Amino acid sequence: MSDRNTPHEHGHGHGHGHGRLRTLLVRATHSHDSADRTDTALESSSQGMRVLGVSFAVLMVTAAAQAVIVALSGSVALLGDTLHNVADALTAVPLAIAFSLGRRAATRRFTYGYGRAEDLAGIVIVVVIALSAALAGYEAVRRLLAPENVQALGWVAVAGVVGFLGNEWVARYRIRVGRQIGSAALVADGLHARTDGFTSLAVLLSAGGAALGWRLADPVVGLLITAAICFVLRDAAREIYHRLMDAVDPALIEQAERIVGTVEGVRRVGSIRLRWVGHALRAEVDIVVGHELSLVRAHAVAVETEHRLIHELPRLRAATVHTDPDGPRGVDHHAVLSGHRGLAGGRVSLSTASRRRRSGRRS
Repeated sequence: MSDRNTPHEHGHGHGHGHGRLRTLLVRATHSHDSADRTDTALESSSQGMRVLGVSFAVLMVTAAAQAVIVALSGSVALLGDTLHNVADALTAVPLAIAFSLGRRAATRRFTYGYGRAEDLAGIVIVVVIALSAALAGYEAVRRLLAPENVQALGWVAVAGVVGFLGNEWVARYRIRVGRQIGSAALVADGLHARTDGFTSLAVLLSAGGAALGWRLADPVVGLLITAAICFVLRDAAREIYHRLMDAVDPALIEQAERIVGTVEGVRRVGSIRLRWVGHALRAEVDIVVGHELSLVRAHAVAVETEHRLIHELPRLRAATVHTDPDGPRGVDHHAVLSGHRGLAGGRVSLSTASRRRRSGRRS
C-alpha cells in the first residue's frame, strides 16, 4: 500500500490528524518542524548576511590601508593588489542578493523557493576568480617583459602582510560559516578571498626580491601565484559544479539509510535521494513496510521516518516519503510504471529490486 498525504499537523505526542488522502503515496509535514525549519532557514541566511557584512568591512579597511601606501610608494603591484581586494569585497554583493532572495517564500512558479540563487551567485564568484587569475597572469608577464623598480620597499612589504592577513581572516571566516550553513557559494567566495591573500604575499615576496637587487622577483613570483590561484579556481569551480549537478556527500546518504533503517515499521530502505536547495537539504525516500498494514498505519510509519530524518540529518528541511508494500509474494505493485522508471535517473521499483534480492538468495 503506497500513499502520500497532504500536509498535516501533529504535536510531539505523535497523534496524527489525517486530512484527505490522495493517490497511493504518503507525504507528511509536521507543523512544529515546519516552524523549526523556517527559523533555521532564516538563521542561516542571517548568518550569511552577517559574514558578508563583516568581511566586506574588513576588506575595505584593508584596501584603504594599502591605498595609503600606494600613494607613498607608487607601487603598481600594490595598486593592483589593492584594486583586487576592492573587487573581492564587492563579490559580497551577488551573495547578499542571493541570501536575500533565499528568504522569500516559495511560489506556484518557484515551488522550491529561491535557494538556488546561491548557486547562481557561486557562478559569478567563480568567474571573478578566473578573471583574477587572468589579470594576475597578465601583470606578471607584462612585468617580466618590462621590469619596473619599486620604491619604499619596506612599506610595500608591510602592505603585503596587511593584505594577506586581512584576506586570510576573511577566507577562514567565510569558509567556516559557509560549510556550517551548507552554502557552497559562500565557501567559493572564501576561496576567492584566499587567492587575494596569495596575491598580497606576491607583493611581499616581490618586495623582498627587489630589495636584494633581483628586478625579476616581482613577475616571477607573480607567475607562481597565478598558478596557485588556478588551483583555487579549480576547487571553487568543482564545488559549484557539484552543487549545480545536485551532488551530495555519499556519507550523507549512508547516514540517512542508517536513520531510516532504525524506524519501527520499516522493513527495508529503498532509494534515498538528497539535493541541495541553497544551503538546505531536501530528501526523497522510498521505504518498504508490511503489506498487511492499514493505510493509516503505513502513513504513520512514513510520518515517523520524515520526523527522524529532519531531526537527525544535518541541514535537512523536508523529506518526501514513499511507502511500498512488502508482498504478497509475486505481486509487482509498480507494473504500470515499469516502462517509465528507467527514465527517472536510474530508479528501480522496490518491488522489482526485492524480487531480485530474493532470487539472489535462492540461487
